[in-house]
Formats: sequence, C-alpha cells, structure tokens
Amino acid sequence: MNKKADIGLIGLAVMGENLVLNMESKGFTVAVFNRSVEKVDTFINGRGQGKKIIGTHSIDELVNSLSSPRKVMLMVKAGKPVDEFIDQLLPHLDKGDIIIDGGNSHYPDTIRRTKYVESKGLLYVGTGVSGGEEGALKGPSIMPGGSKDAWESIKPIFQSVAAIADDNKPCCEWMGEEGAGHFVKMVHNGIEYGDMQLICESYSIMKDLLDMSEDEMHDTFSEWNKRDLNSYLIEITADILAYKDEDGTYAVNTILDTAGQKGTGKWTAISAMELGVPLTLIGESVFARFLSALKDDRITASKTLTGPELKYSGDKKSIVQDLEQALFASKIISYTQGYALLQAAAKEYGWNLDYGKISLIWRGGCIIRSSFLDRIAEAYERNPDLKNLLFDPFFAEKIETAQQGWRNIVSSAVMNGLPVPALTSALSYYDGIRSENLPANLLQAQRDYFGAHTYERIDQPRGNVFHTNWTGEGGDTTSSTYDA
Repeated sequence: MNKKADIGLIGLAVMGENLVLNMESKGFTVAVFNRSVEKVDTFINGRGQGKKIIGTHSIDELVNSLSSPRKVMLMVKAGKPVDEFIDQLLPHLDKGDIIIDGGNSHYPDTIRRTKYVESKGLLYVGTGVSGGEEGALKGPSIMPGGSKDAWESIKPIFQSVAAIADDNKPCCEWMGEEGAGHFVKMVHNGIEYGDMQLICESYSIMKDLLDMSEDEMHDTFSEWNKRDLNSYLIEITADILAYKDEDGTYAVNTILDTAGQKGTGKWTAISAMELGVPLTLIGESVFARFLSALKDDRITASKTLTGPELKYSGDKKSIVQDLEQALFASKIISYTQGYALLQAAAKEYGWNLDYGKISLIWRGGCIIRSSFLDRIAEAYERNPDLKNLLFDPFFAEKIETAQQGWRNIVSSAVMNGLPVPALTSALSYYDGIRSENLPANLLQAQRDYFGAHTYERIDQPRGNVFHTNWTGEGGDTTSSTYDA
C-alpha cells in the first residue's frame, strides 16, 4: 500500500507549488489538488516529477490520500474561494482533522471561519506566510493562529519548512487564537508598506535634491546595510539601483512611478482606526500609493501648481548622514506604531500575543527581515509589559541620537517642496507622543460647544464629565458620545 501523505495542499499557483516543493524537500509526502485539475498533472510531470508528491483529481481523492489527523492547506485567493473550499472539504473530513488557510485572508474572516469549522468538530488554522515566491520555496516566515489544538499536529511541518534565523531557530511560532495569525501577518505587511515608503522618500531626497548618481545611491544604501539599517529591503534597494538594462540604462529609471497594492496595508490602517491606534506612518504610506496612482492628475498639476526650486548648497556628505539618521528614527516609529496596534488587537480580541516572539519570527524569510528585530525582541525581554517601544532605553537613546538629523532632513525636504509624508508623519508622531499637553482641550471645547459632547477637567478626577452652556441658550442636555 502506498504511503499516505503527511499534508494536502489545494492551489497550485506559484506560492502553492513552491511550498509543496519546500515541504517535500524536508522529507514530507504531500498530496496536491487544484480546481483546474490539468495543473495537477502539469506539476506532477514537471517540477514535481520523481518527488514524494501525490497528484489528486478530486477533493475526495485528496482527503483519502492523507494520514490522520488529516491536514489540508489552502493556498487560494482570499475571500469567497476560501469559504467555497471549506464547504467542499467539510463533508469529507472527520472530527479533529485540520483545515489551514495559508493565503492573505482578512483576519475577521479567519475569526469567523475558525468558529464555523470548530462548530463542525474540526480544527482551523489561519496562517500568514511571508517571503514571496522565493520564501515559499526556500523558507518563509510563518505566522499560524486559530484552533490551538491544531498546533502540535502542524508544528513539525511548519517549523521544518520555515526560514531559520541566525540563532538556528525556525521563523515560525504559534501566534494565538482565532484570527491572530492573519492579524500579525497583516501588521507585518503594514510595516512593510512603511519601510518601503521611507526608503523611497530617502531615494527621492538623494536623487532629486542632492542630484546623486545611481552608483552613489547604490554605494550609500550598501553602506547603510552594514549598520543599524541592515535589512532585506535596504539590501535589495542597493541591488535595484545598480541594475542596468542591456542598453546600459539604469532599470529603475524606466519604471513608471505608479505603485500597486493588494490591500493588506489598507486593512492595517482601517484596523488602526477601528481600534483607536495612531498608525500615522503606515496610513501615510498607503495614501502615498493612492497618490502615485493619480499619474494623469499629477502631470496636469505639475504644469500649473508651483513650488520652490529644488536647490541644496550644503555639504552632501553631512546631509546623507542626516538622512541615515532620519530613516532609522522613522523606522523605529513605524514599528512602534505597528506593535501598538498588535497590543490593541490583543486586548480587544483576548489574544495572548507574544511580542518578542513575533519579532523573532520576522528575522528570516519575510520581507521586513532585519537585524533591527533582534533589538525589539530584547526590549520585550527586558519588559514583557512594554507599552510603547519608545519607552525602552535602547530605542529612546537611538531616537535622541538621530533627532537633529531627522529634523534637518524633514526641514530640507519641506523647504524644497519634496513630498516626504512618511518621514514627516513619523516626526509628528514623535513630537506628539512626547508632548504632555496637546491642543485637544480646544478641540473638546469645540465639540462641547456645537454638540454638547462634554469634556473632562484638569482640576477634577478622570472620568468626571462636564458641559458648558457656551451661548447661554444651549441648556443642560448633553450628548452621550464623549469617549477618551
């Protein structure tokens, strides 16, 4: 009798295929199915030929080829296709079997699906998988959450195929209940948006304000990658800037300046609004992509709307040093806001998130991997209840060291008319969080004036609310919408 498969996978697009090949290379037998069944035969007779991969042509055949407890991983488009496959699988599975969604599903869908599948006596896992096509094949960062009882069954497979960090630990750990895994992956992607936008703004300052050549920019990013900014995104930026087409043209200069997105950054910003977290930098990074898409409008505006002439007459070496400091300080703010969002979600949904552990599994395989993440893990090791990364001595000191260069860069960009929304919003957040007093007292007075929304007083205990009849005609009736 042929050996049963250790896991089944549905969805043979490039991510699915690469994950299958990764699992097989680690000693697991994998059964595969695809809605377009001809893809199964193409894969089995192509990249999967001669390997411990079982091709199947129906859901029933797939399930029957699996060892118990049966584990079926979905690598299909997020949304309706996931629900459709869950409903197709349920009649064929038994109590204790596991359905795994490895796509970029929105975490509320994963919360709903976990409850639904558990109500049928089965287990459900929603897992983030980061690293793109290469990561799927060679080792991604994996962020599983959902039915905790499923973890021991999937752990050997997931930790075997995950990336391995420098300390030989797999970049995969259990994240938490219900939609925790997909929420963590969503925040990862939001931070990725922020990192990329900050790098792009730094590139713009080098190129447009400092008139640096591609070789100079390549050298600069390469040097930065040896210090605090060491990361995958800085590394590939250096590579991109040096890459030439066959005609000798730098490839980056031939690319249209309109950015695409798949929606996870937008989800992160919306979640922050729902949970009341000031995720300003990531929000601006999402909006920057929207603005880039308005290419025709920008062309029109560039012909009529004026601004200052781009001109920098100072020491180039000095401002590049300032730019390194500004980029690193802003990166700290981006992660500060991202971890604040994770904490807010854990409180809202009752998830037991381990923030240090999250940092450690992002060190390899994923897009935001960097040495910086070790510092975050150390911060949470020093204080597991750390409320804000800026309250950690290491990050507070780094921000203090970088602060003057950061301000110099934002000032220079603004005075020269260069849009730097992420760098600017990061600095504004820093100045806001360190301000004991903000002008929101006037804002609350305005709300009370036009809507009787009430306010608290500095000379009274928190929680006591007051209303002023500002015009003498408003009366004493108040609204019930004050919330702080």
